[in-house]
Amino acid sequence: MPSDTRILIVDDHEDTLYALESALAPLGYQLGRATSGDEALKEVLRGQVGLLLLDVRMPGVSGLEVVRYMRRVEQTQHIPVILLTGFGPDQELTAAAFGLGVADLVMKPVDPWALRTKVRYLYDAHQHHLALEQEVRRLRAVVREHTESAAHSERPALPHPDARVPPQRPMGAHAGELEKDRT
Repeated sequence: MPSDTRILIVDDHEDTLYALESALAPLGYQLGRATSGDEALKEVLRGQVGLLLLDVRMPGVSGLEVVRYMRRVEQTQHIPVILLTGFGPDQELTAAAFGLGVADLVMKPVDPWALRTKVRYLYDAHQHHLALEQEVRRLRAVVREHTESAAHSERPALPHPDARVPPQRPMGAHAGELEKDRT
């Protein structure tokens, strides 16, 4: 599915950014980069971010603070986030991360194959979710338009394609009116 959304990679170390970009390049997705939590928030709020790979510990705004803010904003609350940490397993961090709805918490150094698999799944699932939301909005508009036009015109209902199904009672018709029509 062609998309102009990209994967945003956020880390305050240039060598880590390069390594993550190299690991994800074979997927063929558009990649963006940011070196701070502030910069990441600005990019996410501009739109067009379909997945965020985010370092937990950065100077200034931490990765967890970025996620907390994103979850409070309607336009960013459903963007999948993979948090990256180089400080080993931490129960508090794990609880906080999953409590905020992050998709995964990955330890550095990252296994490129595993990361590509996770990223492909999360990014594609998010793109499908967005496509379904757009289709639902389109269908609601069609139903609303049809309902409004039907309210303004008294067109007879279309016959059911199966001739054995009796015709439906016209809108607003009462049982007495139907009995009159049969006699």
